Amino acid sequence: MKEKLTSSLEDYLEVICNYIDKNKIVRAIDISKELNVSRASVTEALKKLANKKLLIYDRYGSIIMTEEGFKEARNVVARHTTLQKFFEEIIGLDKTEASQNACRIEHVISEQAFNKIVEFVEKYLQDNK
Repeated sequence: MKEKLTSSLEDYLEVICNYIDKNKIVRAIDISKELNVSRASVTEALKKLANKKLLIYDRYGSIIMTEEGFKEARNVVARHTTLQKFFEEIIGLDKTEASQNACRIEHVISEQAFNKIVEFVEKYLQDNK
């Protein structure tokens, strides 16, 4: 079984994936600004993600996500999106609070609990069309 990523590394993957999905080249400075962390922290995280074969990074080059990196990132993004939808559309939190809570919970929720929320959200949205 592979080692679970830390919440922090999941956040880095999510930001990188979101930039790439918007057809943007992602740079360390972009990540630094988005996560409000130092460039040194970004460099350290990128090295860790590269060591885990989730991205290809050289200090002065591009940041390229590997297939495995995309898989991990998309899982994080899916958890965030579903949880945000749950908090916003079902519980009625405003967008900012829904996003903040989704970001916190996406890292610690069990797969079983997440799958139950997915089922609930899908059923709720279908029943309330």
